[in-house]
Amino acid sequence: MKVKDLNELYLNELRDLYSAETQIVNALPKIASAVETPELKDAIYAHLEQTKGQVFRLESIFQDMGVKPTGNKCEATEGLLKEGSNLLDEIDKGAVRDAAIISAAQRVEHYEIAAYGTARTFAELLGFNEHAALLQETLDEEFGADAALTDLAVGRVNARALNGQATSSLPFVKGA
Repeated sequence: MKVKDLNELYLNELRDLYSAETQIVNALPKIASAVETPELKDAIYAHLEQTKGQVFRLESIFQDMGVKPTGNKCEATEGLLKEGSNLLDEIDKGAVRDAAIISAAQRVEHYEIAAYGTARTFAELLGFNEHAALLQETLDEEFGADAALTDLAVGRVNARALNGQATSSLPFVKGA
């Protein structure tokens, strides 16, 4: 579909987000089952429920606009999720895999933060104030999820991953 104006671009962004969120809802249970760290597993399941709420918010925006949410496939999320899935095959279960999962999950969160921020701004410009509020709510949740992942990585998982490796096997680590 050729985009002719900001309203169509906004709709295009929303459909991309809807595709992204539905892909994430489908991927998170597999990711959670591959995690060893209980706090990370809990965070992933909590984000799954949060993501379902985000899908609902998007559906309410589409309903308000009188359009269907389908029509776009978010290839960026598909690619990010594929990269993350490949890690599950390449790294044995444990702290290193958990660190890799956090890294992959944060890539997805950063993409969502950028996309929701853009969609929210478009909604504001177009006078869709209720949409903007719903999109901001989701944006706040995405920032929160990213911060929670950072806290888990810095406070627990990355240190466990490092301790599970012999320092001499990590030539890029300072002091090795």
